[in-house]
Amino acid sequence: MKVGPKYKICKRLGASVFEKCQTKAYQVAEARSPRKVSRSGARGGSDFGLQLLEKQKARFTYGLSERQFSRYAKEAMSGHGADAASALLGRLESRLDNAVWRAGFVTTRRAARQLVSHGHVTINGRRMTIPSYQVKKGEVVGVRAESRTSPLFTGRAEKMLDHKTPAWMELEEGGFTAKITAEPTTEVSAVAFNPAIIIQFYSR
Repeated sequence: MKVGPKYKICKRLGASVFEKCQTKAYQVAEARSPRKVSRSGARGGSDFGLQLLEKQKARFTYGLSERQFSRYAKEAMSGHGADAASALLGRLESRLDNAVWRAGFVTTRRAARQLVSHGHVTINGRRMTIPSYQVKKGEVVGVRAESRTSPLFTGRAEKMLDHKTPAWMELEEGGFTAKITAEPTTEVSAVAFNPAIIIQFYSR
């Protein structure tokens, strides 16, 4: 998915949407910027503007196209009623590329997407090359044995010590596999967007 200049998008949506904008260099540059207009004021404060902003935050955070994100939202709304917001988060978190990132195999979701697409990731021991694959409770996400010697995974055991693994997965085999122990999800407070407002956007 082509996203355009990332720093420009971060200035509009917030630094949380890209790992590239969560660096000290970016924070220093923002602090020195003469632009002091608040983001909420820049959007005019309308309900539609707020809903659109939240939707764009989520879409760029997970690296999805408009069509992909719209499909997830509509699937979440179908039959879930008041739980549609939680269902949307569950679908986003269940993506294989997100699970790979959550497991700490790589440091960004974009890198996770590439890792999957290039055939370095397995589901229950079988190679999977579809980043959008929805992982399920009981499945095991892993790095292919042939790929574990890559410089990308040097010092994997040490890196695990500083990695915060979500409650719905358990790392095994020296951190090269992650068993999905519960349905993937995350707390609303842990993301930089409000899924309930996004559901409002698609309910119009």
